[in-house]
Amino acid sequence: MRILPRSQRKDIYEIYSFCRQVDDIADSSASRASRLDSLEKWRISIASLYAGNASPALDALAHVIHQFSLQKDDFIAVIDGMEMDVTDAIIAPDRSTLDLYCDRVACSVGRLLVKILGIPADDGYQLANHLGRALQLTNILRDIDEDAEMGRVYLPRPILIGAGIMNPTPSVIRGASIDRACASLITDARMHFVQASAIMARHPRHMVIAPQIMAHTYYALFSKLVRRGFDAPRASVRLSRVRLMLTIARYWLLS
Repeated sequence: MRILPRSQRKDIYEIYSFCRQVDDIADSSASRASRLDSLEKWRISIASLYAGNASPALDALAHVIHQFSLQKDDFIAVIDGMEMDVTDAIIAPDRSTLDLYCDRVACSVGRLLVKILGIPADDGYQLANHLGRALQLTNILRDIDEDAEMGRVYLPRPILIGAGIMNPTPSVIRGASIDRACASLITDARMHFVQASAIMARHPRHMVIAPQIMAHTYYALFSKLVRRGFDAPRASVRLSRVRLMLTIARYWLLS
């Protein structure tokens, strides 16, 4: 975000701030009732904002919403996604539930950001949907053990059962070798990366530099995960800060 033009960067920071705040609520150590109440307050605040009654604290966000005609449904979808993590721990959902979760916590954010970046509507919508799913599936593959420690299993139940894991509790997943179970998500994530790349290739580099950097760095992380495999115990996989900075420099200099 820091390499974007100042006005664009400022607008995107407003979206990031909203997302960061609701995400922090979902992952906080507060009681479930308290977290649900805080998310509901955000839902009411967004509704009031769209009704023309924004609180002074949300004036800047209101300006961005009106300037770019951002959709209320996308903000509510982000909140709904966070609520999915709070209401009940997600443990081995069906495929449609996982896809809904990805759409809410990742693609909806993309649908807000592509409008600020100026990407034409049809391609912007498709880019948000493909890149959002690619990034979120990568997060899920990266954080399998960390999520299990929090009582969550995002790997879909059908593919776990198909891999012979009949009781996919968090503790079972932490000790299981799940290469077969992850294969389906790997295929899906790779397809979404390819589709997102094809969309970005149709537009001027300066318009898509931010999503290109995100796609490039996440694909590098995704590739490291695939090379490592998913047999237990699973070593942590991260990209070095040097690698990240080199990627940013590459796209910035070529934009």
